[in-house]
Amino acid sequence: MSISPDIAAAHDPESKRKIVNRLRRAHGQLAAVIAAVEDEAHCRDVVQQLSAVSKAVDRAGFLVVAGALKECMAEEPDDSERIDELEKLFLSLA
Repeated sequence: MSISPDIAAAHDPESKRKIVNRLRRAHGQLAAVIAAVEDEAHCRDVVQQLSAVSKAVDRAGFLVVAGALKECMAEEPDDSERIDELEKLFLSLA
């Protein structure tokens, strides 16, 4: 599925900051998962870290889609094709 550039971009600086922070957090958590696997950590610890990574990435995705949806509704309320695209993106995260 391709994502149109205007949906992928966060136009609001505050939203962009939040998305980048969540992705950086996920990046750090993923590094911890890799280290845990390499160090043969207990599976419980690995699964907990994987869960944290997954949640951080999901939340970043929801922020991206929510921002695009807000823009879509404010700028193009009758663009059903774009709304359908956003719905598909949202559901892909579920």
